[in-house]
Amino acid sequence: MVTLDGKPVSADDLLPLALSNVGHFTSMRVDADGSIRGLALHMERLVRDCKIVWNADLNTDHVHDYVRQGLEGQSRPCVARVTVYDPKVEMGHPADAKQPHILVSVRGAGAFPPEPLRVKSVTYERDLPEVKHCGLFGALHARGKAQRVNFDDALFVSRDGLVSEGGTWNVAFIDRQGTVVWPQAPILPGVTMTLLRQHFQHRVAAVTLEQAKGMVAGFATNTSVGVRPLAAIDDTDLAAGHPVLRQLQETYLSIPGESL
Repeated sequence: MVTLDGKPVSADDLLPLALSNVGHFTSMRVDADGSIRGLALHMERLVRDCKIVWNADLNTDHVHDYVRQGLEGQSRPCVARVTVYDPKVEMGHPADAKQPHILVSVRGAGAFPPEPLRVKSVTYERDLPEVKHCGLFGALHARGKAQRVNFDDALFVSRDGLVSEGGTWNVAFIDRQGTVVWPQAPILPGVTMTLLRQHFQHRVAAVTLEQAKGMVAGFATNTSVGVRPLAAIDDTDLAAGHPVLRQLQETYLSIPGESL
């Protein structure tokens, strides 16, 4: 069941989202006990992005209610996605859309830990990278190109040669001293990334593609995968079994979830 403001969504309701693709969202992994790591951070993201995209305030109590409703009868763990958009948005007058609504959808969640990723570097920068918006064409196109040449996903590199993020995940590396290095670049401030930064020692630095390939290990993070090792960047293998990766996974799983 997919709902819009707590009611079954119609095709007419979804048509503006499908045709204009204007909106923002967050995805939250709901564990078997019903808790969500970083729930407060997900709500902060929705409020912040709603102001940026729609110049409107968002009632997070309504979000909580609609997500609770959407989770009724669902098997867990699962992933609940909250998409905020205005069904009245028009391509010619997007500024007239001022009353965003709350779309909730639920899907199954994969097991932890997921298999390591082999990623292909691509030159790409997301529009408005600080917002988790629905404009996924460029990111998914890059992912598709990588998969067609036998990689799992794409790793984004800016036009000035700096590594930033992946298609739907943040990235970080482990240097030869065993320190976690998060790239300094315009990126989405991911919830999983934020939680790990709060609980695990790290540094932030600009990372070129060659520097990334010179790291001993790397990993992707998002709410669906937690900490997912990188097996390779292009033709450079990385240590997917590095002990710091295991520590990061254990640290993430030890972070208590919050109840809706």
